[in-house]
Amino acid sequence: MFDVIRIPAFKDNYIWLLRKGAAAAVVDPGDARPVLEVLERESLTLASILVTHHHADHQGGVAGLLARHPAEVFGPASESITGITRPLSGGETIRLPALGVEFRVLAVPGHTLGHLAYHGSGCLFCGDTMFGAGCGRLFEGTPAQMYDSLMRLASMPDQTAVYCAHEYTESNLRFAQTVEPGNGQLRQRVDEVGAARADGRATVPSTIALEKATNPFLRCGEPEIVASVQRKEPDVRSSVEVFAVLREWKNRF
Repeated sequence: MFDVIRIPAFKDNYIWLLRKGAAAAVVDPGDARPVLEVLERESLTLASILVTHHHADHQGGVAGLLARHPAEVFGPASESITGITRPLSGGETIRLPALGVEFRVLAVPGHTLGHLAYHGSGCLFCGDTMFGAGCGRLFEGTPAQMYDSLMRLASMPDQTAVYCAHEYTESNLRFAQTVEPGNGQLRQRVDEVGAARADGRATVPSTIALEKATNPFLRCGEPEIVASVQRKEPDVRSSVEVFAVLREWKNRF
């Protein structure tokens, strides 16, 4: 099994570095500099780069890393990302020999149309599809696409560790409490996350179980959430319609 190192970048991004022995892989390197610093400090050789989607804060560091480490680069075939050597569409299983691990590749359109997630060894690297208590904005996809993508992720084993790409949990929880104030597990998570952030600690990874219990975008059939949405849009019925209203509500929250 590999270790996972959290590398903060920009204002609130996380780059994830996977380490086994002297070998490393990195997920969504928006900035090469902090990754290169870790590789040098830990005497690691970068073997693989995994990219979830084309936004610059997720792939802007690929060229800088390749200039120093001739790694293979996995990423969405349908998106314009310089440096990809292994284009993927979802449904593949990829192997990282240097780390002795396999990942199942999932197509999770919504945030972008070609967005991918990588699942293996009890870990889910989901980019900007699912966040702690939230989900990504719909820059390219439809509400139906994003809701289907989230349901696919939510169907994973409860203990799966969710490595999203941003530290958004605290602000997402404020919205979640507005939507579902009667959720006791949500109130407990608010307290725990508040204490963590006050101490300067990260709130991710979370787990699929925790997200299913507290993330409103995975709970679109819950009566309290449906009632909250119907106070805004009385004619909403289906879970996809509930999701669409929630996402627009969050955009303006």
